[in-house]
Amino acid sequence: KRSKASFTFAGSVRLYKEPSLSLSLSLSLTLTTTTMAMANLARRKAYFLTRNVTNSSTDALRFSFSLSRGFASSGSDENDVVIIGGGPGGYVAAIKAAQLGLKTTCIEKRGALGGTCLNVGCIPSKALLHSSHMYHEATHSFANHGIKLTSVEVDLPAMLAQKDNAVKNLTRGIEGLFKKNKVTYVKGYGKFLSPNEVSVETIDGENTVVKGKHIIVATGSDVKSLPGITIDEKKIVSSTGALSLSEVPKKLIVIGAGYIGLEMGSVWGRLGSEVTVVEFAADIVPSMDGEIRKQFQRSLEKQKMKFMLKTKVVSVDASGDGVKLTVEPAEGGEQTTLEADVVLVSAGRTPFTSGLDLEKIGVETDKGGRILVNERFLTNVSGVYAIGDVIPGPMLAHKAEEDGVACVEFIAGKHGHVDYDKVPGVVYTHPEVASVGKTEEQLKKDGVSYRVGKFPFMANSRAKAIDNAEGLVKILADKETDKILGVHIMSPNAGELIHEAVLAINYDASSEDIARVCHAHPTMSEALKEAAMATYDKAIHI
Repeated sequence: KRSKASFTFAGSVRLYKEPSLSLSLSLSLTLTTTTMAMANLARRKAYFLTRNVTNSSTDALRFSFSLSRGFASSGSDENDVVIIGGGPGGYVAAIKAAQLGLKTTCIEKRGALGGTCLNVGCIPSKALLHSSHMYHEATHSFANHGIKLTSVEVDLPAMLAQKDNAVKNLTRGIEGLFKKNKVTYVKGYGKFLSPNEVSVETIDGENTVVKGKHIIVATGSDVKSLPGITIDEKKIVSSTGALSLSEVPKKLIVIGAGYIGLEMGSVWGRLGSEVTVVEFAADIVPSMDGEIRKQFQRSLEKQKMKFMLKTKVVSVDASGDGVKLTVEPAEGGEQTTLEADVVLVSAGRTPFTSGLDLEKIGVETDKGGRILVNERFLTNVSGVYAIGDVIPGPMLAHKAEEDGVACVEFIAGKHGHVDYDKVPGVVYTHPEVASVGKTEEQLKKDGVSYRVGKFPFMANSRAKAIDNAEGLVKILADKETDKILGVHIMSPNAGELIHEAVLAINYDASSEDIARVCHAHPTMSEALKEAAMATYDKAIHI
């Protein structure tokens, strides 16, 4: 607790084995209530300085390129860094590498930068989520605010065009950033010839070889298929096909109750589809905090989304006009037939490494096809790295971006850092659900003593003023130290509100730290402050 935060830390370390690079660090800090923030910064710095810089590979860290290989000259054919993949991890790594003074080339097979996220994932889905929400508000909420409309209709081609426009502008923006930072962009499919050479078949049909001292695999992930189900992107679609349906289906079945399935189900449900979600597990979004999950499911059910949990898909028949789905209880039992105009297969994603010839150079992968790396993103092959969805960890665009920055920082002899336990997750439905850190179930499983603070948006003045008060904030904190362990928010714009909690968790803040920060009134963010007050003491407005 803040009142008890007083102790001394002292340490002396040697950073590198080379005598010319040896350095000592001595810290002596007395931490009181007023110096807690500086203590967090000092602790992070000490962590970076004391972490083991030896590498399990014979490559070691080599102080990366700068002490052994040096920069590639501007006239050289060899790059300092070559990145295969131009998604969130790849293009961010490319820009950061160039900013660090490394000669950089990025290879992207799609021909448009941004990867799955920008082209057929995060960005277009958010465009449709926003557009469909506007339509839903017009048909369900405007009258309560004194706005009466004689008629409202969906112009689906215009809605899809707006989505495509957003994607096009953003991909062009990344190309502009490449030019600004002098990143060489090669459009084509790359595969390894050696640990330092990539053969590229360009989209123009030509072949070229790109050489690099350090090669980063950032090829992302692909839709996970299910046995016996063939995706044709017409009647049986992946998330990609669900973004471009030519008409609003009367009936939509979603296989999988994860982030993507619920978001796309929400889009088409708002536009008029009858949506049924089939999930093999006992719960929707299994990684979500249990209490939040129950409220979230009730909210979606109020929006007329139906759920069939603990249900197994036996077969899919698309031979007729529509699609027939045969299902049965997960434990076995009587079979049922469901009918739909469109079936969305949303059963997760799998690392995409097809055609890279990783086996040719001996890169190790796990049973799931993910590339194995050490804490510096280095594979078992010297000079070959991997980031993003192709390695273990959450398959999230922002996690891939952090991987990309940290990886090239290590290559440049700096100190990269990513903590996967502190990566936020968001479901962009309405209301949104956002979380960071531990769930209550995880803390119970780990035997951690904790306190819970909650505050409903029904007691938040801004939420009531805009007539959008569904949801709550839930904070989990260590019972003895008050350190925040997890934060879970269900509300409109929860994905924006969560980042105060992300910052707090990253700097080991207590619930009292948040509670004692002045929050503007009236704002939705006050609910986080009130939940923090409820965690270590008592909330004011409930």
